[in-house]
Amino acid sequence: MREQSTVNVWDLPLRLFHWLLVAAIAVAFLSSEEDSVLNQWHVLAGWIAGILIIFRLVWGFAGGEHSRFVDFIRPSRVGHHLKLLVRGKAEPSLGHNPLGAIAVIILVGLTAAVVWTGAFGGQSAEDIHEVAGWTLLAMVAVHVVAVVAMSAIERESLVTAMVTGRKQRSRHPGARDAVRPSLIGLIIAAIVVAATVYGILRYDPQAFTLRSAEAFEHRADIGHPAVTGDHDDDDRD
Repeated sequence: MREQSTVNVWDLPLRLFHWLLVAAIAVAFLSSEEDSVLNQWHVLAGWIAGILIIFRLVWGFAGGEHSRFVDFIRPSRVGHHLKLLVRGKAEPSLGHNPLGAIAVIILVGLTAAVVWTGAFGGQSAEDIHEVAGWTLLAMVAVHVVAVVAMSAIERESLVTAMVTGRKQRSRHPGARDAVRPSLIGLIIAAIVVAATVYGILRYDPQAFTLRSAEAFEHRADIGHPAVTGDHDDDDRD
């Protein structure tokens, strides 16, 4: 049997996470201004980004081989990788390379910070929310530039790999297809995501409806679930 020309690297759930997070972040930024035609999508995009971050944290332990944190978070490899980059001799990485691993941690952390400050920080965290948001946007830009640069250096399209889940075997001699996620891993991820959605709806019953960002009243300093529209009159006679 002839060997395939490509090797399987990224599992489908990870690829869906990646592109859905790209879309959620893009919508969140485009809808952040009050006069934006997408303003009503801002809160929804934020909640979706939050769910995706929770999924990624779980998938870092329960996902396929190259999706797991233990596969790519190896600080000891960063120095060697940087030396090769300086010499223009970066070795093709089947999964995330050491700098890519750092990018994953930073982007996931910043996205979580943006979602948390926007959803639970209250009015006092608005400035932090904005700073975290712009920092995330800057890191996304750096990440895009790095992906383009590494694709050129490694002579392999990293974007295509994240779409198809596969890389050219000729660039990775001796590589084997990644171990797929287990059924139990999929079940655990599904349960955690479902629990996250349930928790969000308990906190914000209108989380997955369209409304202006200004109408979102779930703030930590309010102290109770708020809704869009009429308020209960706490001062009834």
